[in-house]
Amino acid sequence: MRAPQKGDAAGIHRLIAECPPLDLNSVYTYLLLSEYFGQTCILAGSGDTLHGFVSGYVPPQRPDTLFVWQVAVHERARGQRLGRRMLQNLLQRPGLAHIQFIETTVGPDNSASRGMFAGLARQLLAPVNEQPLFERHMFGPQAHEDEPLLRIGPFRSELLR
Repeated sequence: MRAPQKGDAAGIHRLIAECPPLDLNSVYTYLLLSEYFGQTCILAGSGDTLHGFVSGYVPPQRPDTLFVWQVAVHERARGQRLGRRMLQNLLQRPGLAHIQFIETTVGPDNSASRGMFAGLARQLLAPVNEQPLFERHMFGPQAHEDEPLLRIGPFRSELLR
């Protein structure tokens, strides 16, 4: 597991395309994430074979919070808790030792992601709060389910060590 680099962007794009129902963003988005948010993103794999990717950032108005944008685990790596392991590895980075909350949006029908975040919250001995954030109508004419906000915390990152 490592931070992504610019040269990984096309591979990340391909990985996300192979992980429905994740929203596929442009390669440029993954270039930006790799270049400017590498310290809050993590990539799992070897060589040209990518098994997983987590993108995230620290919102400027909440410096104690890691917002997790996407968690992608290729089907060949599912069932191995790779998503949770990537998040744990990410939170163990010295530059994120101050993080006390994780925020993410997860659709109501995405039981795999909800289970992963619930398991992480249990490990961190932290509550999970849910509230509306992005409702279906905000996405315009494209079909998209609600994206409620899940907020985990507060927690102490040393529980991951």
